[in-house]
Amino acid sequence: MRAIAVSEFGATPALMSLPVPVPGPGEMLVKMVAASLNPTDWKICDGMLKDEVDHAFPLIMGMDGAGVVEAVGEGKAPFGPGDQVYGQFFLPPRGLGSFAEFAIAAPGAAVAKMPDSMIYSQAAAVPTATMTAFNMVETAGVDVGHTVLIVGATGGVGQSAVQLAAGRGAKVIATAHSDMADEMRRLGAAETVGYGRADRPGDVSEQVLRLLSSGIDEIIDLVSDQAGVERLAGLLRLGGTYISSVWGVHPDKMAAHALRGLNFDNEASPALLAQIAGLIDAGRLRVRVQEEVSIEDAPATIARARAGGSRGKTVIRF
Repeated sequence: MRAIAVSEFGATPALMSLPVPVPGPGEMLVKMVAASLNPTDWKICDGMLKDEVDHAFPLIMGMDGAGVVEAVGEGKAPFGPGDQVYGQFFLPPRGLGSFAEFAIAAPGAAVAKMPDSMIYSQAAAVPTATMTAFNMVETAGVDVGHTVLIVGATGGVGQSAVQLAAGRGAKVIATAHSDMADEMRRLGAAETVGYGRADRPGDVSEQVLRLLSSGIDEIIDLVSDQAGVERLAGLLRLGGTYISSVWGVHPDKMAAHALRGLNFDNEASPALLAQIAGLIDAGRLRVRVQEEVSIEDAPATIARARAGGSRGKTVIRF
């Protein structure tokens, strides 16, 4: 089968020909139709988890995808041949990931029935980003009447977070460059602010204060380092929550100012993916696919994605 893999930590991702994996007990072999790219994918290939998880090489990249169950191993599996599924397909100890023509879904993995209203390329773009957004909004305590600042709103996690927070009845302020402002409003943002915007000069804090002097209830931050977090934390009301997906928060410093600071670890599950599929089919959540590429073009696309500036999800089609 064709796959995008690395030969060692830090190696350049390349198109390789590798054996089709064999499903073990309770596992599903899934013929992948589409897979999506997350920043975590190249970070893992750079060695982010090398001290925590065993890795086999060549290591196939990718966690998220959507496809059709081809076969199941011995024993019970949640789905059978012919079922359309989406979710996370990543087994680093066996060198397996979703950027391949076939992938393995392990027992208990976050894999669920694909949303009825989505095609494969859309469904592949959902799992990790949208589960992360859902859990961050939930953990932050976003509720009706709250005001929420989402920093890094134009990426996959951010776009889902905007929709989910607005869906809870919160007023959402999203960071976005001017070319994405209209899209953010379509997703539910009441206001947008951005770095270096000519129409709203000043840094993000100044722009937010001009829009809303009474303070923010929650900040969901997907991009800022510790220095950036400290600049933005002053926007919070007393008792407000700052949650960071990149571990930029110093909880003790936040607590000293009567603020709740959280560094976020995501928890994925089949039940959460099924719940998200229900939101999608009810028309309450959508995903923006920025780009679709072939597996042959994937290595060059991954290199570009590492430079940043995401405006949505990148999907690989098989």
